[in-house]
Amino acid sequence: MTDAPPSPVSLAALRDAALQGHEPPPLASVARLPSYRWFVVGTVCIGAFMGQVDASLTQMLLPRLEHDFAAPLSTVSWVAVGYILTMASFMPIFGRLADMVGRKLLYTGAFVIFVVGSGLCGFATSLPELIVFRVIQGIGAALITANSIAIVVLAAGPELRGRALGLQSAAQAIGLGAGPALGGMILDTLGWHWAFWINVPFGLIGVVMGWLVLPQTRHLAAATRFDWGGALLIAPALTAVMMLLNQGHAWGVRSPLFIGCLVLAVVFLAAFVWAERRATTPLIDFALLRQPAFLTGNLANFLSYAMLFGVFFLIPFLLVRVYDDSAFTAGLRLSIVPIMLGLLAPVGGMLYDRFGARVVTALGMAACIVGLVVLYVFLNGHRADLMMVMVGLAIFGIGQGLFISPNSSAIMATAPEELTGEAGSLVNVVRYLGISTGIAGSSTLLALGIHVAEKKKGTIDAANTTLLAGGSDVILMLCCFGFLAAGLSVLRTVPRKKRTGEAIEL
Repeated sequence: MTDAPPSPVSLAALRDAALQGHEPPPLASVARLPSYRWFVVGTVCIGAFMGQVDASLTQMLLPRLEHDFAAPLSTVSWVAVGYILTMASFMPIFGRLADMVGRKLLYTGAFVIFVVGSGLCGFATSLPELIVFRVIQGIGAALITANSIAIVVLAAGPELRGRALGLQSAAQAIGLGAGPALGGMILDTLGWHWAFWINVPFGLIGVVMGWLVLPQTRHLAAATRFDWGGALLIAPALTAVMMLLNQGHAWGVRSPLFIGCLVLAVVFLAAFVWAERRATTPLIDFALLRQPAFLTGNLANFLSYAMLFGVFFLIPFLLVRVYDDSAFTAGLRLSIVPIMLGLLAPVGGMLYDRFGARVVTALGMAACIVGLVVLYVFLNGHRADLMMVMVGLAIFGIGQGLFISPNSSAIMATAPEELTGEAGSLVNVVRYLGISTGIAGSSTLLALGIHVAEKKKGTIDAANTTLLAGGSDVILMLCCFGFLAAGLSVLRTVPRKKRTGEAIEL
């Protein structure tokens, strides 16, 4: 047994604790297995699965919460928006902390915070309470997410990085696909409280598995001082940006809220960049952003997730309003996207390990564009063409599966080992910015089409022809995103892979 970390606990003390072995080693019987690295990846996939189940399941709860709390949807939406805001704001901070004080230490602690937040959400008796508890849950989720890519990359090594990230993407896709169906079943049988309590057993499994399976941290950033100035600036900056993306279309560009958030975003982002350039241990190392492969890969990552969640936003509206599908049926039809994404993500990872990123990501994005073209042609309101709509969604899911894990692998290949946590958190921040942009852009364009055609503000009473025309506009926008992402994929610079030994160290 080793002594407990000194008290009071400081960042330096936590770092020393990790270096001195206060992170327990993995079980010897597991660490000796030839497939040990895949046990590490599987442990991280628990968190990946949980995060996506929670994100997609919560969307199903909003109509019920609107009814139970007698609150407008604009207020209820903060149950989802508050969670996303928290994750995007805290991930860069937690990614840097993981590089400094130990990834296993923070990863297992993150599950504890997530479990506590989930349990409190289930006990919430008012909407403000639920939103606050979702923020606590989001802090745990941000810690899990900021750490996950770094752990997978370092465990798999350069030669298996693509396959490992492909498995992680598959776990995320399975969670994304299971969330709506699971949410519908829980709402119909147990009530919305259980949608949060269901996270508790999975979170406890994550704590135990992380403590027993993950290896001790070995590669930590050399600096021990944390950039508190950067942390205090980036959180409000990203919060202002995310609020603009999620609520700006509802406020209107002339509203005081929109103008105020825009000013705050510009001021805080400018102050953050100014402070980081002068910091001795910056929160974000701008050397990462000066690498073309890292920058272009993240731009393509942003566009890919904007496309994915643009489709997730648009298709249920059209299936329910135009084709008269039930919410459950629409969710089942849409689930073909994450199902195909999950099936193809490991394949994309293996192709990356063999052929590199450029060809595979360009091929994946080309498939996404083909799928969107099929949707543009056959999403016409005729039930006879619904099968082709499903084919279009399947092709789109295949393209996303081929794109996401090779693109993430190419991004992480540019980051030095001591900055893998920071690089992974930046990848996830960009992902959530893309998600918000896809949802906000699609909803704004659809609402604008309805308002121009019929002077209405919602989809409920809009004519089918108006909804289909607005949907076509959204699909064209997503196609433009796809062409930009494909261009970035073709033009990306490809760093040479390095071979390392078989020892697994975080």
